[in-house]
Amino acid sequence: MKIPVQSRQCSDISGQLHSTRRLTPANGATKGLILANVAVYLLSKVADAKFIRQNFTVHLDNFNSGRYHTMITSAFSHKDFLHILPNIIALYSYGKRIEQRFGPEFLLKLYLAGAFTGSVSFLLHRVFLALSSKDKQSCESDRSKVAAYGASDAVMAILMLDTLLTPVNISLGKFTIPAHALLAGSYIWDDIQKLKEDKIAGSAHLGGAAVGIITWAWLRKGRL
Repeated sequence: MKIPVQSRQCSDISGQLHSTRRLTPANGATKGLILANVAVYLLSKVADAKFIRQNFTVHLDNFNSGRYHTMITSAFSHKDFLHILPNIIALYSYGKRIEQRFGPEFLLKLYLAGAFTGSVSFLLHRVFLALSSKDKQSCESDRSKVAAYGASDAVMAILMLDTLLTPVNISLGKFTIPAHALLAGSYIWDDIQKLKEDKIAGSAHLGGAAVGIITWAWLRKGRL
């Protein structure tokens, strides 16, 4: 998930990355986020299911009940081992690179921003589906109870930013193909298809991806 940048802008960012990489070699924030995800996952295996649903999943009922913290805490909750494993691998692989480049505080803010925006996207999508339902009376209550959880929206923000910050160009004669931009586009396209299929992940992922893209744009303009 990367977008081509002009050489001057790219070298400016590279200089910033080089200078901060020496300052944060331990990847403490990355490891802390992973531990937090694992801790909540283990908690979900022993705690009351209602407690977990009310405090670690995002859905319209929770929002309407004032449990706004779930828009963040849902990004630390997972259904099972096969749900948490790929998120942990991606978080470690891409999170440590972002942390080494910009520092632990930057990574934490990016993760939380991706989580929050992913939750907002999910809730807006559920509202849209409820309002557009042909049979609102029978479906609206069910739609309000559909929950989302998992680190994928937060990880998507990190993954998208890392992809955009690492230009990979393929030269074919007189033409240059920005492979990183195509990769970023493929992620977005895949989530759009999931959105059309009414899959929960699609709307949340798109929210996280938007955070990564906006952050990259701000970095290019020197606003961060």
